[in-house]
Amino acid sequence: MSAAAPKTPAKPGLKLKTRKPTGIVPWPLVLIEGEEGAGKTYAAAQFSASEQIGQMYWIDLDEGSADEYAAIPGADYLIIEHDGTYRDILEQIEAVHAEARRAALAKEPPVVLTIDSGSALWRMLTNWTHERARRTTKNKKALSADPDAAIDIAMNLWNDSVERWSRVMWLLRTLPGIAIVLARGKQISALDDNGTPIKGKTEWRVQGHKDLGFDSTVWVRLRRDEDPQVIKARSLRLRVERNRPLRLPEFSIETLVFEMLGCSPDSQPRVMPALAGDRVQPWLERIATVTDRNELAGMWKYVGGADVTLSRDEVLTVRAEIERRAAEVENPQEEMSGSPRTDAEKLRAAADRKAAADSELPEAVSA
Repeated sequence: MSAAAPKTPAKPGLKLKTRKPTGIVPWPLVLIEGEEGAGKTYAAAQFSASEQIGQMYWIDLDEGSADEYAAIPGADYLIIEHDGTYRDILEQIEAVHAEARRAALAKEPPVVLTIDSGSALWRMLTNWTHERARRTTKNKKALSADPDAAIDIAMNLWNDSVERWSRVMWLLRTLPGIAIVLARGKQISALDDNGTPIKGKTEWRVQGHKDLGFDSTVWVRLRRDEDPQVIKARSLRLRVERNRPLRLPEFSIETLVFEMLGCSPDSQPRVMPALAGDRVQPWLERIATVTDRNELAGMWKYVGGADVTLSRDEVLTVRAEIERRAAEVENPQEEMSGSPRTDAEKLRAAADRKAAADSELPEAVSA
């Protein structure tokens, strides 16, 4: 007789956390992609006239159509201004996310966020990756010898771009309202595994991160000479067979969202807590945004309290980051051109920072 597999003992005090599913249709992330001049921007602007939605916010990324399309009868949206940097764009999306949550809690019609386009956002991140690669020591040396030399792009640089893209997509997927992403799509030559074009074979390509279609709730393709097609729908009400797109001769986003998908005033955002490898990472991200030493001191005290479910090692890690951030806030110029020039000056500056931290921050956890 074979020995029974040992059972893993349950940790004392652990409780199973469950809930009943609601059955409510969540607000969607709508991807509308296709050829130039096929009506993507028009469809989004036309949707802003719907009486079933609240305020639409429009982020124009390198498309330049937002002002002109406001002339569509009934169009009603606000253009979000930004300086073209990823940080400013992300912060504006976070602001819309917060406003959408406020509107949802107040039982107001859903906020809508339109991004025109997702292709431009991914192109910006791709260009950022290439520029960073050109600045590496190895590539700078190769380019100094040959300005046309091929450069190597390390995987960590691509990972940084994907992480930035993922931050935006998480906000869109969890928006307490309706998110619309416009993107470019076109027919291109099919490629083999080595990136070589396959003669006589073509494929459709959406310009954007490869997971854009996967992350969307419903995916619509617009072409100039064909009826609009629903390529994919994550829905119990709208079924799209594999390799058999659903054609919609009379397409509108309003009909798609409120009739075909079945969204209603009772709809809610998708329940998707942000995934993290440990409990420390969310704290580190939050600490990086704090600019007030008093707030940092309060966080230092709070993180070790009974209400925070961190291990002792995690508390030490978070508190060390709080202390580092406090020194950075106190001496912002020391990270750049204002840093001390001699070793003695560096040691004196470090001692001054430590003394200031000890006078304002609680005593660190003893090892």
